[in-house]
Parts: sequence; structure tokens; C-alpha cells
Amino acid sequence: MLDRLYSAFDNLSKQHDIFKVETIGDAYMAVTNLVKDQETDHAKRIAEFAFDAIKAANSTLIDIDDSTQGYVNIRVGFHSGPVVANVVGSRSPRYCLFGDSVNTASRMESNSKENSIHCSERSAMLLGEQAPEISLVCRGWISVKGKGDMKTYWVEKTVEDNAVMNYGDI
Repeated sequence: MLDRLYSAFDNLSKQHDIFKVETIGDAYMAVTNLVKDQETDHAKRIAEFAFDAIKAANSTLIDIDDSTQGYVNIRVGFHSGPVVANVVGSRSPRYCLFGDSVNTASRMESNSKENSIHCSERSAMLLGEQAPEISLVCRGWISVKGKGDMKTYWVEKTVEDNAVMNYGDI
């Protein structure tokens, strides 16, 4: 199931021109504006990838031999900020990201809800500039492990008729 899901995510990462860093257990880590200059639309790219990743997950059967198990549901979170990146290790070298921004992004995901996209205030501000057509709903202040209280946002897709589509309601 993870292979089918991650293959779909890999295709989406190509489509949205984002860089897949790694999979960690059942988590898929991707980044924008790192290996390519995407300063003017990096937040928009990751948000659009997130919308499509939820759709892909919701179309992926948990067990292809038993459709009664249903489809995959995911949580998504992102943050914008500086990172340190390099290949580490000699036996099985891997390209890794380090820094507080990586930890904050992880906390956005772990504090998200099923089939929802959750982001930090910094990402919300960038997304508001880069993609005003995407709806941001203030979640308010939440307690984030290792960070204290943070003001965070739900990222929701606005459809053509100006109705807000919240993937958490699917």
C-alpha cells in the first residue's frame, strides 16, 4: 500500500516540481525552493501538491484484495523557513534536511487532522501573497511540542463557485 501511495506522491512531486527528500516510516517529506529557485511560488507549489496528495491518498485502496478496508487518509502539514541540507553518511549516504524548520513542519503535520492541511503562520503569510485564491482559515493558537504556543492555519481549496472545499469534510 505504501509503495502504491508513494509512487502516486512521486508522480505528483514531478508534476508540481517539488523535491522529495525522503520517506520516514509512513511520512513523505518534500521541499520547495531548495534545489531550484522557486522563491516567488514555493508556498503555492507545496499547497497545491498537498491538495493533490490528499486526493491521491483518498483514491488509494488500503488493501487491493479487500476493498471493504477503504481508502487511505492522511494528515498534511508544512512550514517555511531556513534549513541545512547535505548528503550524510558513507555506508548508505542520504540527502537530509536539518534545522528548526524541519521540526516545525513535522509538528504542523502531527497537529493536523485527517485529510486536512495545516500550516504555520509564516507559511500562511507567504501563501496569502503567492496564491490569494487559496483559502486560509486561522486555527488560532495551539500548543506545539517543543515550540510553545503557535498561531496556525488550515489551508483549504476554493472551488470555482467560491465555496470553500475542506478536505477534512470529505
